[in-house]
Amino acid sequence: MTERRLRVLVVEDESMIAMLIEDSLGDLGHEVVAIASRMQEALDIARKGQFDIAIIDVNLDGEPSYPVADVLAERNVPFIFATGYGSKGLDTKYSNIPLLTKPFLDSELETALVQISKEV
Repeated sequence: MTERRLRVLVVEDESMIAMLIEDSLGDLGHEVVAIASRMQEALDIARKGQFDIAIIDVNLDGEPSYPVADVLAERNVPFIFATGYGSKGLDTKYSNIPLLTKPFLDSELETALVQISKEV
């Protein structure tokens, strides 16, 4: 378990999956500060929001979410990608970013959070 409570932005276009991630994060002792389901909403929060890390669905309603990742990288906000396609669905530019393959277990989420929270 991570040693501190993280404030998390969740970028996910499937509401059921977003709720499952929110529940898992709560069970792990973290706080979801915002859930963005569309690109512009995600970009706005990524630019102005106050959070420690983000979990980003790679595909937002058919659109790659890399612009959100780029904004977070510019702000030095660590993030995790989530996708149902595994590493094959990820642009090689982001090969160093932690990846959760959906559906994932709470233990896999926790492992990714421990890995990424070292950057926070």
